[in-house]
Amino acid sequence: MKSIRENLRNIAIIAHVDHGKTTLVDALLKQSGIFRDNEQVQERVMDSNDLERERGITILAKNTAVCYKGTKINIVDTPGHADFGGEVERILKMVDGVLLLVDAFEGSMPQTRFVLRKALQLSLKPIVVINKIDRPEARPQEVIDEVLELFIELGADDEQLEFPIVYASARDGYAKLELNDESTNMEPLFETILKNVPSPKGSSDEPLQLLVSSIDYDDYVGRIAIGRVERGTIKVGQQAVTCKIDGSIVNTKISRLYLFEGLKRAEASEATYGDIVAVSGVGDITIGETICDVDCPEALPFIEIDEPTISMTFSVNNSPFAGREGTFVTSRHLRDRLFKELETNLSLRVEETDSPDSFKVSGRGELHLSILIETMRRQGYEFQVSKPKVIFKEIDGVEHEPIEHLTIDVPEEFMGVVMEKLGSRKAEMINMHSSNQGYMRLEFKIPARGLIGYRSEFMTDTKGNGIMNHIFHGYEPYKGEIFGRQRGSIVAWEDGEAVTYGLYNAQDRGTLFIDPGVKVYEGMVVGENARADDIVINVCKKKHVTNMRASGSDEALRLTPPRQMSLEQCLEFIADDELVEVTPKSIRIRKRILDTEMRAKYKSKLG
Repeated sequence: MKSIRENLRNIAIIAHVDHGKTTLVDALLKQSGIFRDNEQVQERVMDSNDLERERGITILAKNTAVCYKGTKINIVDTPGHADFGGEVERILKMVDGVLLLVDAFEGSMPQTRFVLRKALQLSLKPIVVINKIDRPEARPQEVIDEVLELFIELGADDEQLEFPIVYASARDGYAKLELNDESTNMEPLFETILKNVPSPKGSSDEPLQLLVSSIDYDDYVGRIAIGRVERGTIKVGQQAVTCKIDGSIVNTKISRLYLFEGLKRAEASEATYGDIVAVSGVGDITIGETICDVDCPEALPFIEIDEPTISMTFSVNNSPFAGREGTFVTSRHLRDRLFKELETNLSLRVEETDSPDSFKVSGRGELHLSILIETMRRQGYEFQVSKPKVIFKEIDGVEHEPIEHLTIDVPEEFMGVVMEKLGSRKAEMINMHSSNQGYMRLEFKIPARGLIGYRSEFMTDTKGNGIMNHIFHGYEPYKGEIFGRQRGSIVAWEDGEAVTYGLYNAQDRGTLFIDPGVKVYEGMVVGENARADDIVINVCKKKHVTNMRASGSDEALRLTPPRQMSLEQCLEFIADDELVEVTPKSIRIRKRILDTEMRAKYKSKLG
């Protein structure tokens, strides 16, 4: 006999990047009273990872739970960036409803479409929250029309089209059902959740089924599986089996069980259908596997995750400075770390290559891979990465490449330069309309190849006023050659320490990336040449001292401040014959072949 758990709701918060998901979770947590009155609570409390806090983005989906009027509401905060779409897809299997957050100014964006499509496919009940209504340029009514159009476009059924609407300002901590209502708290949103999100249905007497949707790791208890109990009851000490992805069945024992309460995990002795739980003691379990009753091993179907579109080669650092700064430097260290990442990062692929020192790593986009690189370097790893390359597919004997749907918001005066640049990168315009306040919204279909290296160029062209978002669109036949970087590199001539005199002579040739006093080696890229060819310069060259003095010769040499390159900028900048050397303390660009003569011979051989 199936029963309904009226005192429980499971919801996920989905939205485009920067529309305020994590801030909304903050407001719900504060309202529910999980913090003491005098407790110091930092902003975006769910973004626990250092990288998340620094960049202001959510990378990993996280669970929390709040109580409202005796009902427990499990909330899952999800990332907004398209590169972490794999996180969103699997998390939606744990919930019965979604809060679709939309910015009252920006309206519907590419990622809004992606996450909503996934939610509608799983027949989840959506609640639309129009956030940031406190913005002076907010246009909530127009945004609702946009959202409704999106629902119709994505083929929502009649029930899904009757979505409730809540207006909110997550930052100021209030929500209301009508724009004219007075409100000082989040109660209207809580009430809407209780009223519209279905309660879990099931039976506690049926055999156990728990689908693992996320993996956490603890140094003391090892791997922790997080998922939702689909049916039956799970107890501490219970004998169970794990239905593996490959079809095999492994015996397991539930050693500890946790339920989510606020930001903490609380130990529990048992949990029943509908609960989102964390389980330890289940060995080498991975995402997508099912924990079942011993007598009834029935695996649950798992959602298909979209394929990666971009790949890079990760290899052992073999530069002259190898091993100076990193703790983990060998190919074994690198291999173990990359394969460990596969356990939790579903959208990632790692393949071995012909060389034991190199691995091909594929992901959903540049950001997806650069976050992995940044995480590894902070953990003490030292390695080299190649230029990102797109993954081609052969369909019906024709070569296809990944195409991105690109949305750009720019002031009107920069439209010309943006369209010109994108035209040369094989972009095809599909829509153009004025958004508001002098901004134009341009939509393009563009090969993923065309976007590599474009972001920094775009920011320069629009003087930092443009907004650019893209999301995977599909595969289309190969669009033809796209010319990459128009300028060459300034390459160091010899090993040593960069000095002011040498750099002063080099800066006339282009833009420098280093300051005086920086240690360099032969073949290291120290700047960008103003012309198309690479140029080799001795940046360690000192001024020879003689006892002859000419007037004006000892005037102080003035250097232009160098361009400080971030990891993403380095990945965008490098050419096919260059690598980025990543260590815990430094990020350097180098040539694959360091020796100047060897490099010249190789080039002449290629013709």
